Parts: sequence; structure tokens; C-alpha cells
Amino acid sequence: MLNINKMSPAPQSVAFARMRGSYKYPDITGIVQFNQTEKGVIVTARIFNLPYNNDKCSYGIYGFHIHEGNSCTGNEEDPFANSKAHYNPNNCPHPYHAGDLPPLFGNKGYAYMSVLTDRFTLNEIIGKTVIIHDHPDDFKTQPSGNSGEKIACGVIRML
Repeated sequence: MLNINKMSPAPQSVAFARMRGSYKYPDITGIVQFNQTEKGVIVTARIFNLPYNNDKCSYGIYGFHIHEGNSCTGNEEDPFANSKAHYNPNNCPHPYHAGDLPPLFGNKGYAYMSVLTDRFTLNEIIGKTVIIHDHPDDFKTQPSGNSGEKIACGVIRML
């Protein structure tokens, strides 16, 4: 039997990113929480008001990454341009960037996801950004998985 307490002990420290949508997707909101544990960082996303339609063959799947920039600002063409590229301190090819995370699967505009990763520590990502893209990451196209437009962003801060 899996012992959850041994796998994910009480968090040692906690950070979060308050997500906000771009000017094209102003209703997107949510929280991404980061819990440092002995086994790695537990990343938990709760996102609301993602774009969706009722077509059973095209449910929303969204790219989800930590980016190296420290600001959710940008320009008209890319409202989150200052989030920069995927967080990749080891210069790895995609999808082995430290900031590459599993996609978010939309459920009528809502997404919940939790994953344990040892690709980074909490201290390494404080001040970095979290980005949601409008397409799923294909996990092969260089340098960033062809995941499309940045539709939401948040800066990672200590709780």
C-alpha cells in the first residue's frame, strides 16, 4: 500500500503564483502553489475560466511551464514577453528544461493539477514566472514545445 506520508512529508516551505489572464483572456484566474518537501517540490495548480468549448474531440489542453523571467509584463504582440523563455538552468533540450511541467487538462474552464518534481528547488524558482499557453506542449519541438500563445501568467513568491 502506498504511504502518502512517506512520499510527501509536510512541506518545509511554501510559495505561490497568483495567475492572471492576458488582455485577450482577462477572466483567467487561479493559484499555483509550490511546496518544498524532502522528495522535491509539489506543484499544485487551481485555474479558473480557461477558454473551452463543448466539442468532445477538442477539450482544452494547455501548456504549463515555469519561465526564467521575473515579470508578467510585455507588449501588444506578447503581453507576457518579459516572462522570457522556459526555465532551463542546465541548458537541456526540450522537454528536459527544469521548467517543463505536465499540461493542464481543462474541465469546462477549470483545471486542477498536482505533480511532484525534483527538477528544481523552491529557492531556485522564487521570482520566476509561471505561464499557461493556449496549446498543449508537444514535448519535442525546440525550443519550447510549440505550445502557442501565453494566455496567463503569475510571479512565484514566498508565502
